[in-house]
Amino acid sequence: MNRKLATAWTLALLVLAAPAARSATLTADQAVQLALRQGTQSVQAEASVLDARSGLWSAYSQVLPHISADATRSGSLTRETSSGVFDDRGYSGSYGLSGSIGVLNLSSWVSLSSARQNARAAKHGRAATRSQIVLDTKRQFYQVVKAMHLAQVSSQAVKLARDDERRVRALYEVGSVSKSDLLKARVRTSQGELDSLLADHNVTSQRVQLATKLGLAESALGEVDSTLNIARMPVDAAAVASDARKNRPDVKAVEAELRAAELRLRSAQWSRLPSVSATGSYTPKSVFSGSSHAGSAEGPVTSSSGWSEGDWGGRLSVDLNVFDGMLLESRVVSARAGVMRARETRDALVRNLQSEVQIAVLTYQEATERESLARRTLESASENLNLVQQKYNVGSATILDLIDSQVQLQRAQSDLVSAMADIRVAEANLDQVRGLGE
Repeated sequence: MNRKLATAWTLALLVLAAPAARSATLTADQAVQLALRQGTQSVQAEASVLDARSGLWSAYSQVLPHISADATRSGSLTRETSSGVFDDRGYSGSYGLSGSIGVLNLSSWVSLSSARQNARAAKHGRAATRSQIVLDTKRQFYQVVKAMHLAQVSSQAVKLARDDERRVRALYEVGSVSKSDLLKARVRTSQGELDSLLADHNVTSQRVQLATKLGLAESALGEVDSTLNIARMPVDAAAVASDARKNRPDVKAVEAELRAAELRLRSAQWSRLPSVSATGSYTPKSVFSGSSHAGSAEGPVTSSSGWSEGDWGGRLSVDLNVFDGMLLESRVVSARAGVMRARETRDALVRNLQSEVQIAVLTYQEATERESLARRTLESASENLNLVQQKYNVGSATILDLIDSQVQLQRAQSDLVSAMADIRVAEANLDQVRGLGE
């Protein structure tokens, strides 16, 4: 083994920063777009917005006028009556418009305001859900990337372990090492093969989980872009907290839900007040005609006809709920309970916001510090492997010393891969906490 072998581990890590050479690769942004477009959570969030919109239209129906148009044509035929009338025929027809409107109903108007707040809360809730989808998708995407790189590290470790085992076997055959050294080399090779197998299986498992989030089959996922480019950025906890208070869609959603609950309570309370409604109708024209035979079927025919135009009608009514069997009190109590729940949800989210910001900032800082430490450790492990290799070449170090230095380098590589993937996840978490997830 020479210096090239010592630096092979470091050169392998260049893959982490190099762009993917494959053309049909799935990037993190593409994965996010797929999850937002066809993921289960995204579809459910869209359905919640439609539900809220339905409630809004229903509330509008309580304050907007109701207008209907109708046309009728009727006829009757009586063959004989007790008064001696035969073959009595009659026809009538009309067409017109009718409508009604609530002139004064404060409860309905407040319900409309509550429905508007509910629709606003649903839209903010959809934005919060999509922001969480972005974070979850990126977290799983980089789990796949990390698993891929760790599988590469494990594969390289297996190759070195097999080379070492062949070298130790050769030394054992000439009597330079003991059988115990040979057995340890075999154990290391077996352990490396097991680790490599588990790493490969982990790649498949993580791909399956990513495909599930994207609403795809694992076979349709294709290649995943394994690039791990990172760019450190300064993080100000106060600025992150300020952005979170202004931009977080979930905070806006709970504020709107609280306002909607308060308006529902007011609407229930104002149902005790009298309401005024008006109804009206207009019939441009109506006609009627009839004929009958008097005395017998051959008797004289009596006929009549007529018409009317421009018929107007209207009514103004005042309604006051005197007693409805405690139904109104039930609405008020239920609405008051809804206000209590909405206020507690809002207060809990605001209370925990600062802690969430601190955790996100600390997680990002920890990931960046781990990455710096892992790079220094990797450099030291590479240099140590080079020195041990030189000592081994001149006979001042044993094969076990060389193997130990290789194990340290492998561990440093794995730590660097994990730290770099964690930085990307921490970045996505910061964006989500600041309300910039999508």
